[in-house]
Amino acid sequence: MIYVALLRGINVGGNNKINMKQLKETFEQAGMQQVLTYINSGNIIFAYEPELENANTELAHILQEAIAEDFGLQIRVVVRNIHEMHTVITALPEEWTNDDQAKSDVMFLWDEVNDVSILDKLPLKPGIGTLIYVSGALLYSVSREDATKSGMNKLAGSSVYKQMTVRNVNTTRQIYTLMLAASEKS
Repeated sequence: MIYVALLRGINVGGNNKINMKQLKETFEQAGMQQVLTYINSGNIIFAYEPELENANTELAHILQEAIAEDFGLQIRVVVRNIHEMHTVITALPEEWTNDDQAKSDVMFLWDEVNDVSILDKLPLKPGIGTLIYVSGALLYSVSREDATKSGMNKLAGSSVYKQMTVRNVNTTRQIYTLMLAASEKS
């Protein structure tokens, strides 16, 4: 099965620095195959066999422990398989972009908040931007003009923010493309 591990809060503002080449080696030593890192923000595509009963949780635990051992950092990891990423990509409106006109993100959720009720916990102002819940993620898009009015800037200070890791739509789409390519090799 092909998976992506999304690490929260590495290489941001000079904090939690992790070298991607070393991280790839850590994943390989932890038993992952076909390991590929994408950009410096902690996106790692990999294959893992055999099947695990609760693969996402078990793999996240294995990888968090390996990162702690090799880098001395307590980094949260969310894992999604290729089928779950397909669900996210399918729900993501094609016209959404992350550019000078719009800010569009995918907020990948930890299991403990992965429920439609999370929508009620977000500090967003109604009517500004578009928010979609899909199992495992929130999809959000807002015009750059309205971004500061949306309430999203308050999200970073909220408790629910610690239960997610965010990627822009361009990065999310590229991760899925890389996962598809990896699945063709396995």
